[in-house]
Amino acid sequence: QVQLVESGGGLVQAGGSLRLSCTGSGRTFSTYAMAWFRQAPGKEREFVSGISWSGGSTKYADSVKGRFTISRDNAKNTMYLQMNNLKSEDTAVYYCAAAQALLGQALLVKTRGYEYAYWGQGTQVTVSS
Repeated sequence: QVQLVESGGGLVQAGGSLRLSCTGSGRTFSTYAMAWFRQAPGKEREFVSGISWSGGSTKYADSVKGRFTISRDNAKNTMYLQMNNLKSEDTAVYYCAAAQALLGQALLVKTRGYEYAYWGQGTQVTVSS
């Protein structure tokens, strides 16, 4: 099994930046598609950004395009989400997720929550205005 732990959340003023990290243990990230999801109180979990296991392909929700950047370092079993120009609407608990992938899926980004079997505990991001 894969254990995922997020870190880097906190309180930031609108327009500020945060960098989230997700570190895995138990298995390497080398062949796992990864993604960040978020959930605000009273709302459904939503896709934020995803990255293929090779790092060669990424996707972003329209709401974060141009502001967030996803990356990964498989040697460190770590995925990152650089969040810039944060807005109040970005306030949510951010979750790291991992999904087993095949070698031939090096460029496949998974965007649906049900596609991910492994989840972190979440880290709170609060953006004040």
